[in-house]
Amino acid sequence: MIKILHTADVHLDSPLRSLALRNSDLRDAVAAASRSAFRGLVDFAISEQLSAVLISGDLFDGKERSARTGAFLMAELDRLGDAGIKVFYIKGNHDAENPITGTLDLPAHVHAFDARGGMEPLTDDIVIHGVSFADRHAPDSLLPRFKPPVPGAVNIAMLHSSLGGAAGHDIYAPCSLADLAGMGFDYWALGHIHKRQVHSAAPWIVMPGTPQGRDIGESGPKSATLLTIDQGQIDICEVPSSVVEFAQSELDVTETESDEALRGLLKSHLSAMRNQIAAPIGVIRLILTGKPKRHWQILRDRDVWSEQVNELAQATGDLWIDKLLFDLPPPDATEGASGAADELATIMATIREDPGFAALARDEVEIVLQDLPVALRDRLMADEAARDAMVDKLTKAGAELVLAQMKGAGH
Repeated sequence: MIKILHTADVHLDSPLRSLALRNSDLRDAVAAASRSAFRGLVDFAISEQLSAVLISGDLFDGKERSARTGAFLMAELDRLGDAGIKVFYIKGNHDAENPITGTLDLPAHVHAFDARGGMEPLTDDIVIHGVSFADRHAPDSLLPRFKPPVPGAVNIAMLHSSLGGAAGHDIYAPCSLADLAGMGFDYWALGHIHKRQVHSAAPWIVMPGTPQGRDIGESGPKSATLLTIDQGQIDICEVPSSVVEFAQSELDVTETESDEALRGLLKSHLSAMRNQIAAPIGVIRLILTGKPKRHWQILRDRDVWSEQVNELAQATGDLWIDKLLFDLPPPDATEGASGAADELATIMATIREDPGFAALARDEVEIVLQDLPVALRDRLMADEAARDAMVDKLTKAGAELVLAQMKGAGH
């Protein structure tokens, strides 16, 4: 019986982007999460006496250059070598643009496939095939570079590919599942898409996903895939790997009629979330929804509730808040309402529609954005449409804040 671990998209030392986290100890833990997840997989491989580890691309993260990253990786690879575990590695798009990959002298037990493609025996009847990226762009299929499967052996093929495309991922080495199935390999060890998916079991076509989510957009538990090969048959199972697990949750607060009731509901909900998160650290984005009677008071005190939610989360044990969002539509206007706050709401709505005000607001937003780093500015304001949407969102939020202060005080 032979056991092999398949992982991909490790993105060593990738900056986890939940930077709303204010606690320095948590920032340190989050910053080291990609290393800790990889180290945990190495620990698993050694403890289970595996025969090999497959890394299907994007071991590194973009153009980040760090001697410490290289030193960490070499130490972990040495641990695998000392345990008699072979490593097979293909370069993905991030590896191809990372300067570290060209300078590391990998140990003898690590086989790195090049862009020409090749195959390497693991045992007498198990053969590993792989093709690396030559550079960060791979607009064409890499399948023609694979050598044919070895007759009578279990053939495992390693490929970094976007397949037919996925939301949030650029097109790299495109191919279809039918293309892969027709190649004659027994197991496709894929990489690139960060969400785990088993596309097929005959043959196995497996995207293991990233072993460590990097932000709230990569929420949920993460894992690697364990292959067990017995008499030519392959079975697979998940190996949990997340050190920090991101999650997003909505909580309906319609029935809360007092601060005490809202606090109790929050406490119960956060405790349930902590129980659902298997990773040592949980980072959540919580969205309050519904139509509570105390709508305006809750919005008036949103800063207070943000602090309370942070405290309640930490009291559950290693649970942290990325953001607390308030998706609370305003109460239906009462017929004939004509108080000062309602009159002000009408005036503010009229002002927001005024072209002169919109132009002034755009100028103010652009002034603030100019002080930001270029990369962040481009993410926030990719084009004029994004800028206008941001202005509309900010002016609407400002109007709601003014009304919350007035109407909340009135109740």
